[in-house]
Amino acid sequence: MTPSYRAIFALTALFSLAGCAQQNPQLPALNKEIKQLNQKLTTLTTLASALEQQTQLNRQSTSGAYILPAAQSPALLNSDFGQLSLSLSNVTSDTMGTSGLLLIKSTSGKPLPAFSATLDWGQLDQVTGKPLTVDMQTQTIEVTPRLLPASEQSVEVRFSNIAPENLGFVHLHHLTVIPTAAEVVAQQP
Repeated sequence: MTPSYRAIFALTALFSLAGCAQQNPQLPALNKEIKQLNQKLTTLTTLASALEQQTQLNRQSTSGAYILPAAQSPALLNSDFGQLSLSLSNVTSDTMGTSGLLLIKSTSGKPLPAFSATLDWGQLDQVTGKPLTVDMQTQTIEVTPRLLPASEQSVEVRFSNIAPENLGFVHLHHLTVIPTAAEVVAQQP
């Protein structure tokens, strides 16, 4: 009789384990959802890290404002003609390197004057998170108002000799108002 109890026990255990081996039909969908959530969390972590880096660079900056494309967030700049919000969008590869759209907006809503500014760009040091000045490039941009005064302007900018994925920072500084023709005439004796 003992062998039959062993056989019954073995068969019961086998059926129990076979029942555990059946896969829940919702498990693949749950695994897919977990992967998607992990990807979103990774993206948010990357954005938060870049935004923290951008904020830190701007706190330490004595002139101008830094925009980090990876932060996908505007930076604020106090200028002689008010506080400006600066953001960079549509960063894409082109034949000479990278192009993008620089949006400059007056936070007070006042119309922007005509002005020139220096624009630096380059890579960030992977260890310190600070701009690498070795291969940094510079250009001067001019922002001219439209026919009707506006509180924001879009400027198409080209960042030569750098791929979009390597564009670590953009630094806008030395904003200088360009006098209008009427102001120049009024200043003449």
